[in-house]
Amino acid sequence: MRLVLDACVLFPTVMREMLVGAAGRGLFQPVWSARILEEWARATHKLGPAAEPIARTEIALLRSDWPEAEVEFSDIDMDTLSLPDADDRHVLAAAIAAGADGIVTVNLKDFPTRVLGQYGLLRRNPDELLLEAFHTKGDMIPAVAQTMLARAEAASGRSQELRALLKRAKLPRLAKVLG
Repeated sequence: MRLVLDACVLFPTVMREMLVGAAGRGLFQPVWSARILEEWARATHKLGPAAEPIARTEIALLRSDWPEAEVEFSDIDMDTLSLPDADDRHVLAAAIAAGADGIVTVNLKDFPTRVLGQYGLLRRNPDELLLEAFHTKGDMIPAVAQTMLARAEAASGRSQELRALLKRAKLPRLAKVLG
């Protein structure tokens, strides 16, 4: 299953680590475009001037780890795509160009299922996707969560609570079953 990861699920870090970690364990093949990655990098400005260079380093690592994940969509006529927010058409274009099965996003209103269905695409909420994997894939998601938690603790230099991290990352249902 190929899923486009919208910028809003690549940033924040915890959500990205959970999704990419699950992809690394075979849950799905991640897909993104250069524009999606650029949107992520620019979104970090709200964290201060040091955040964007860190994001760009993380993007370089992601590209290195997943060289086949990035797609080009220049062959797609963006004017033929219609979404509630025209600025999101590039995400839909990436999904179409990649032959993806769906788009993982928290911006559900911006990607109506009736529109995505016209292209054979599903809209996936990251919390639901990971919760479904928790119930069907055994220890995969708890192992991904423990890896993410260890990285968060190493980065912060202090102990972290898994449930709180997941809730802050807009993964409340997963937080409830893992916490």
